[in-house]
Amino acid sequence: PIAFNVLPHIDVFLENGYTKEEMKMVWESRKILEDERLQVNPTAVRVPVFYGHAEAVHIETREKIAAQEVRRLLSEAPGVVLLDEPKPGGYPTPVTEAAGKDPVYVGRIREDISHPRGLNLWVVADNVRKGAALNSIQIAELLIRKHA
Repeated sequence: PIAFNVLPHIDVFLENGYTKEEMKMVWESRKILEDERLQVNPTAVRVPVFYGHAEAVHIETREKIAAQEVRRLLSEAPGVVLLDEPKPGGYPTPVTEAAGKDPVYVGRIREDISHPRGLNLWVVADNVRKGAALNSIQIAELLIRKHA
């Protein structure tokens, strides 16, 4: 049952243990970024909500980039709205920000404590207005272009 539950799969399971939806994220990311070596490790989760898509995104860059620089870059990116304050409600959610709107909302930007060149971001969007996979790709592409 999905009501009041969270299911760690979307679509059919493939031989490699990933679902078709997860592998589409890998294939689309590589195609859009034109890099067959790009490492993407997704887990698609079905959550019974009325609005939007959300992604916890982890990025590893070749050179270290500070979280503050990521905030600056994303604040200048067209179609991206930054909402990143380390306090309750200081981050975007599909219901409070994204529902019925076109932008991609990004928050919870922080340097990864487990990897010296890692970054973590929280990304939300109205999936009817703009696809979640495309949005995370656009953000990753911006960071890679500037710091890869």
